[in-house]
Amino acid sequence: TRSDQRRRPAAMDSSPDSTPTTASAMESASLSSGKEPAARGRHFFLATGDPSDKLFSAVWILVTIAFCGLSAGLGGATNGWELGLYAPLFSHAVQWLVCTLHAFPYQTEVYYDLTGSITYALLAVGTLSITAGRTRSVHARQLVATAFVLVWCTRLGSFLFQRIRRDSKDGRFDSLKPYFVAFFGTWNIQGAWCFLTGLAVWAANARDPAEQPAFGWLDGVGVCVWCVGFGIEVVADRQKAAWRALPSSKGRYIDVGLWRYSRHPNYFGEWLLWTGQFVLCASAFGSGDATGAFVGAGFLSAASPVFVYLLLNYVSGVPLLEKRSDERWGGEQVYLAYKRETYVFFLLPTRRTEASRPLL
Repeated sequence: TRSDQRRRPAAMDSSPDSTPTTASAMESASLSSGKEPAARGRHFFLATGDPSDKLFSAVWILVTIAFCGLSAGLGGATNGWELGLYAPLFSHAVQWLVCTLHAFPYQTEVYYDLTGSITYALLAVGTLSITAGRTRSVHARQLVATAFVLVWCTRLGSFLFQRIRRDSKDGRFDSLKPYFVAFFGTWNIQGAWCFLTGLAVWAANARDPAEQPAFGWLDGVGVCVWCVGFGIEVVADRQKAAWRALPSSKGRYIDVGLWRYSRHPNYFGEWLLWTGQFVLCASAFGSGDATGAFVGAGFLSAASPVFVYLLLNYVSGVPLLEKRSDERWGGEQVYLAYKRETYVFFLLPTRRTEASRPLL
């Protein structure tokens, strides 16, 4: 029998069951600003009128403008300034409308993740439909990439919506909801998230099918990478949900299954599947492609997996969850051994010692 000091610490119940949403990034911004929950009620800018409220609002206004500019800039450069602004405008506008007409008046985030998933689906179908209507044809590459988006967003959206219906709220929004500029900013960032992560798909769908090369080996590689990433994400989510449902897991953290080889395997799967989407779509951006602001501009959609990787590892997701875990269990030797011997993000073989071996 191991001593109490060797007993495994509490489960990571504060961590999301699935891939992170932009709410995690918003929580990070809120925590870094030191902002406490605002006074009860709804406030356009200020809750108390003190200088910190003004600074809080000013930062959120700048953040909103910056993310709008990022989406518009990459959209225009990748798909041309005439055609490329429609998708980012639509992606952001959906979030603006839902926030302004429902989320802020009713002070609720229940439909946040569901709105994001619907936005992905509409962008996928919409960008493909515009090209199909203009050219009267579609490419196999466009169909596969679009289908992958629909499968992914349907699975993740329903998963997250069921979770918030069960929990009734997401505490990460508590300090933001009373301020319109802050709450609106979280929805606006989701618009950027939806557009930027799927940028390679939107760009491939915008290209004339007749000018794209035939479905080849590189497309096959992209399909395989996407399938592996999607499988990892699904399995990790299900393992975490099943673990948390066990009465014996209460007060313990998960380090079995995929979680034995990565502390955040669901995040790794998320990044991998979007990398696969870019590889799948890359052949559409070859020599002679002049759809964007310059020849070969479609390769700017490589920003998609880069954006996902940076966001998960340096803004939301990993940093927030690692901080929470360290605060709760940083004094536990078994947990510290698990951290030393298990990769943070990448799903790779790891060496286990007696100190970090799971309890039976």
